[in-house]
Amino acid sequence: MAIAKEIRLKIHSIKNTQKITKAMEMVAASKMRKTQDRMQRAIPYAKKILDVISHVASANSEYHHPYMEVRDIKRVAYIIITTDRGLCGGLNSNLLKTVMKKIKENMEQGIEVDLCLIGNKAMSFFKRIGGNVLAHQRDLGDAPSVTDLVGVVKVMLDAYLQKKIDALYVCSNEFISTMRQDPHIQQVLPLIPSTNTQLQHHWDYIYEPDSAPQLLDKLLTRYIESQIYRAVIENIASEQAARMLAMRNATDNAAELIANLQLAYNKARQAAITRELSEIVAGASVL
Repeated sequence: MAIAKEIRLKIHSIKNTQKITKAMEMVAASKMRKTQDRMQRAIPYAKKILDVISHVASANSEYHHPYMEVRDIKRVAYIIITTDRGLCGGLNSNLLKTVMKKIKENMEQGIEVDLCLIGNKAMSFFKRIGGNVLAHQRDLGDAPSVTDLVGVVKVMLDAYLQKKIDALYVCSNEFISTMRQDPHIQQVLPLIPSTNTQLQHHWDYIYEPDSAPQLLDKLLTRYIESQIYRAVIENIASEQAARMLAMRNATDNAAELIANLQLAYNKARQAAITRELSEIVAGASVL
């Protein structure tokens, strides 16, 4: 019966783990819905501010902001957004593979690469393999604000203004659906203007108290901050969806493992009972 006892202990242990994974699945589902709401609220702001930027830029065609200046690419920077915690399947590994592929292509073309890392997983990954890290941020939690990202964003914008980098990209996971999250690399600088056909003409504005260049500078900075904030929020939604799916799979696997162990336990118990009966019958026949 020693084998049966060992199997029974394993079943008990797996059932406890199953309860934990089920609870984690429910928590992740709740957090995902809340993050999805924040993500949806951030999208209209980003779209509208880009339209406003296009309006102001069209009204001042003689002024070209440095953020809109297209340069020869000699050095690029990537803002890489990962999670702080694990247990979310291949979410981080898929993103980092995509980023490394892009970095390898840049290096083969003679383009140097700088990094801005957001999240513990990105920091630990590039700590192992190396890289020129200009800024980093971690422990943002499940509900970060724009102010939490202002510091790292400013470092990258200053590097672009000082012409230390010629292009800036943000790398994060795009939330397609609850079952699918894809790695996504988006160009942030130089800024790609709005494609709204209604903006293809000049506008006359009176600016108080600042001039158009000063207004554009503030608008563009806010827009870039909003884009990176939206990417962070979308990555959190992707994290919770991936964790929910991973915990659901773990719960299902635990149930399957429990069923197999229960079958093995029944067989071991039956074999033990059969052996005891055989011993009793053999003892009785001797008497």
